[in-house]
Amino acid sequence: MADRYIEVSLVKRGITCTAVLLDDRAPITCSAVWDSLPLSGDVYHAKYARNEIYALFPPFAPAEPPLENPTVTPIPGDLCYFSFAGTELGTQAYGYDREVRPGTTVVDLALFYERNNLLLNGDVGWVPGIVWGRVVEGLEEMAEACNDLWRTGAAGETLRFRPLSPSGGTPSGGV
Repeated sequence: MADRYIEVSLVKRGITCTAVLLDDRAPITCSAVWDSLPLSGDVYHAKYARNEIYALFPPFAPAEPPLENPTVTPIPGDLCYFSFAGTELGTQAYGYDREVRPGTTVVDLALFYERNNLLLNGDVGWVPGIVWGRVVEGLEEMAEACNDLWRTGAAGETLRFRPLSPSGGTPSGGV
């Protein structure tokens, strides 16, 4: 299989980076994400993991992927997939501006932009993520934008994931 690439963007800031899917290490997760692209949502900056931005989505896979290529110590450029029951995120401590409640499942697609991350949450303990992609171009600029997001706020910003064609451009009709 040829390598598959996606563009990850902070839309309002006009910052993008390119990531390669890790089909050899997380094939089920990569297929689930790829088949659901484009995806975009409000961006959040992590409170616990440290150097992470993410967006939350309703489940989009036919079944949640198994824990393939797991980590609790993501490195700069890692794209991770998490799935949470609404009861895990349903407290006001998380600060979500939409309802996250028992009986729901939430998918978290995250980008880690700097080192020294640890996926340890004070409420639930270790939170392993599936590493399904790796940024191969534009990480430095994205990290600067993520630091700005941390300092100035995420309100009004969107995190977008969309496929890139084999030639490196976005496919026609991309969002």
